[in-house]
Amino acid sequence: MTDDQHLTAAGNEMSASFLAAQERSNKTAAKLEANPSAFTMLTGDRPTGRLHLGHYFGSIKERVAMQNKGVNTNIIIADYQVITDRDTTENIQDNVLNLVLDYMAAGIDPTKTMIFTHSSVAAENQLMLPFLSLVTEAELHRNPTVKSEMEASGHALTGLLLTYPVHQACDILFCKANVVPIGKDNLPHVEITRTIARRFNERYAKKNPVFPEPAAILSDAPEIPGLDGRKMSKSYGNSIMLGATAEETAKLIKKSPTDSERMITFDPVNRPQVSALLTTAGLTSGRDPREIAEDIGNGGGGALKAFVIDSVNTFLAEHRERRAELAKDMDTVCDILHDGNKRANEIANQTLDEVREAMGMVY
Repeated sequence: MTDDQHLTAAGNEMSASFLAAQERSNKTAAKLEANPSAFTMLTGDRPTGRLHLGHYFGSIKERVAMQNKGVNTNIIIADYQVITDRDTTENIQDNVLNLVLDYMAAGIDPTKTMIFTHSSVAAENQLMLPFLSLVTEAELHRNPTVKSEMEASGHALTGLLLTYPVHQACDILFCKANVVPIGKDNLPHVEITRTIARRFNERYAKKNPVFPEPAAILSDAPEIPGLDGRKMSKSYGNSIMLGATAEETAKLIKKSPTDSERMITFDPVNRPQVSALLTTAGLTSGRDPREIAEDIGNGGGGALKAFVIDSVNTFLAEHRERRAELAKDMDTVCDILHDGNKRANEIANQTLDEVREAMGMVY
C-alpha cells in the first residue's frame, strides 16, 4: 500500500470506530434516561487552575443533571495527572479546594456525588500494574490525545504522559463505572479502557468478569470559544473563571479583541473574536447568538462587550453567591473531600481484592 492508501485506511478505521461509539452512546443515553440508577458515572478534572465557563457548559452542567437523575456519580480530582506535563505542583492544594468549591456552587451535592483525589487512593493507582500488562507500547503511542497533549504543552514525552490513558482506565474501572460523559477528543481514552476491561476479563476472569466495558456518552455541548476566538483554556489566558468577581469579569471582557467592523454579525469563520463573544452571551443568556447580533446591529464592539458583561455577570451571580457562602467554612469543604477519599478507598480496596483473587494472587 502507498502512504496515501495507508492514510485513507486509517481514516476509514477511525471513522468506523467513531460511528460505532456514537451508536453505542445513543443507546446508552436512552437506557440511562429510562433507568438512571443502573449506571455508575466517572468524570473529573486536573487541578491545574480554576474552572471556567467552558468547563461549566462542557461538562459540569451535565454532571449535575446526571446526579439529579439518580446516576451514581463520581468526580475525580486528578492531582497526579498534573505532573504528566508539568514540572511543579505549586498551588495544587489551593487549586483542589477551589475545584470542590466550584463543583458545589454549581450544584454538585457531596451526599449524592463522591468527590475524591487521585493521590489519596492508593489501591486505585495500584491497578496500573496489571493494566499496563494488557496494552502494548504501540497502542500507547497511537493514542492521538497523548500526542496532542504533548504538543500543546511543549513538554517531553514522560512515562507518565505516555501511560496516562491507562491511569484514566484505573480511574474509570476502580469504581466499575459503566458510563463516561466525554467530548469526541477524549473518545480514545474510553476505547482503551474498554480494551483493558475486556482483556482483563478474558485473561483472568472468564467465568466471573470483574470489570464492565464502559460506554462513552458523547457530549453534544459545543466547543466553548475563549475571549480571543480560540478554544477556552486556562493555558491561553482567555477564560472567564467561575469564581471571578463581577469586576474582574468585566475588566477581562473589555480587554478582549474584536475587529474593525462596526456592524455586529455572527460569523465564526470570518469573525472568530466577535463570534466568540456572541457565543458566550448566547450561552449565558439562553439566546441565539445571531439574534443577539441583530439586536446590537451597528452598536459596535463597545455595545457587544457591554451586553456580554451583563449576560455573564447575571448568569454567574448565583454561583458567586453560593461559592462565597461555602468559602466561609473551608473546614467543611476539607471534610467533604476527606469523606470522598475515604469512600473511594473503600471501593478501590474492594476492587483490588477482586483483581488479586482473579489473578490468583491471594496468599
